[in-house]
Amino acid sequence: MSVKRLDKHLSLVVDMYGCPNRCRHCWLGHMPNRRMEEGADEWIFRYFEPYFENITFYSWLREPDYCDDYRERWSRDIRLSRGIMPRRFELGSFWRIVRDEQYVKFLKEVGVQKVQLTFFGLEEFTDRYVGRKGAFRELIQTTQILIENGITPRWQAFINEENKDEVVQLLPLIEDMKLYERCEGLDAPFSFFVHAGSCDGENRKLYDIRIKKQDIPRELIPCFLHYEDTKTEREWCELLGAEESSVVYHNEGEIVLNISNRYDVFFNFTHMSPNWRIGNLKTDGQDELIRRILEEDTQALNLARNITLRELVEKYGDPRSDRAFERGDYTGYLLNCYVDGR
Repeated sequence: MSVKRLDKHLSLVVDMYGCPNRCRHCWLGHMPNRRMEEGADEWIFRYFEPYFENITFYSWLREPDYCDDYRERWSRDIRLSRGIMPRRFELGSFWRIVRDEQYVKFLKEVGVQKVQLTFFGLEEFTDRYVGRKGAFRELIQTTQILIENGITPRWQAFINEENKDEVVQLLPLIEDMKLYERCEGLDAPFSFFVHAGSCDGENRKLYDIRIKKQDIPRELIPCFLHYEDTKTEREWCELLGAEESSVVYHNEGEIVLNISNRYDVFFNFTHMSPNWRIGNLKTDGQDELIRRILEEDTQALNLARNITLRELVEKYGDPRSDRAFERGDYTGYLLNCYVDGR
């Protein structure tokens, strides 16, 4: 393969340090925690440098800044990037915020205006779904610390049949903490939204208790994300049951690659299961792996191209189910049932 740098923007998102949580909603899927060896970041960047003109490097895939030298790490991510610099988005580590008083100052310095925090109800459910005792109290403490430092907390809650009544209890908690009022005057207003999440990764394992649309508490409908676009599984089966198109993910203007701490490479389309693996940076031929990336020639995508939505619905849809889905979440669920085998 002749080497010619492409104009297409490449983002490398690398699981360099792991994650303190084992969230039951994690769309990536649970992976072992392992700190990558010294120099892994430079090696990965150099691997792709001959092929891409613009590369953005991120040293976290799960919990951001899950390393003690987060200031130096952020500077190093910027130095490694070429063309388009990394961005902070709405990401911060609530694990670190409550353990390191300097960290929130760092977030402020690098321009973070909002930090998203994830709940699953009150203390019992949130701790259980995050996979760590004390997580709920840390989220409340983080909310206070953020506001005190001029950063807006953005609360989201994942809802299912098991925790739906507890998610409702977040509404009076928000009122008691006066979060809307306390965030007035900050760079961003306080916001709260609820959703069922995608149905891949760990959240796919919760399919049996996925929220039914008629069971979404009335109080939560105004803050339920894309409620008007959410339909029951039976409705999607009816709407998609005659579709002859396929569900095929495709990179448009940018290629985003998720890289595990074992150097396995995945597109940023869905969970990081074996059938979605593009290859391994250490064991596959370099030109061949780059070819697979550019041509989107992988086992999962090739399987996806050869089955229609109608066939997916016939094989894996449940026309009696009232579970709530947006279209993309439902078609992704069906495709993964086929690709990974159900």
